[in-house]
Amino acid sequence: MPTPFPAEFRADVIAVARKGEAPLRQIAKDFGISEACLHRWLKIADREDGRGRPTSSTNADDMAAQLREARKRIKLLEQEAEVMRRAVGYLSRDANPK
Repeated sequence: MPTPFPAEFRADVIAVARKGEAPLRQIAKDFGISEACLHRWLKIADREDGRGRPTSSTNADDMAAQLREARKRIKLLEQEAEVMRRAVGYLSRDANPK
């Protein structure tokens, strides 16, 4: 198993990548690491610094709650539409076409 890079090296690479002066592919090539490694380091650094999106569990919980609410709303709207269809059918029965 390869030895991990020193923390100072990782910090330098992340600092250069966050400047955004060059594409990540070029930065990774210049430092002699893979592009996937650089993306991973940036993701870890963002998480440690509190940047980016909220944690996935919180995001998943929010999405699940929104989905439940949307399904309830859809069901209610479908019920209202069915009541309206029946009312139109009932009221149009007695109407005489001219």
